[in-house]
Amino acid sequence: MVSQKVVVKNPTGLHLRPAGILCKEAMQFGSLITFTFRGNTANAKSVLSVLGACIKCGDEIEIFCDGSDENEALSYIVKVIEDGLGE
Repeated sequence: MVSQKVVVKNPTGLHLRPAGILCKEAMQFGSLITFTFRGNTANAKSVLSVLGACIKCGDEIEIFCDGSDENEALSYIVKVIEDGLGE
C-alpha cells in the first residue's frame, strides 16, 4: 500500500463534474484507490462516495492505493488532482 497527501485546487472543490473525472481516471487501475478526509474514507472509484466526502478548494486529502499497479495509480491520480481535474 502506498499513499500521498494532495491539496485539492479546484475553485469549487470536488463537485459532480470533477468527481466524475476522478472516478473515471481511477477506474483505469486494478488497485483499490481510496482517500481520507477528516477521518472518513471514500472510494475514489465511486462518484457518490467522492461527492459524500464534501471536498472543498484547499482541502488536503490523502490518497491510498493498494494493488498490483499501486505506484502507477498513485502518481497518476495525484497528478490528475493537482492538474485540476479538467477545470
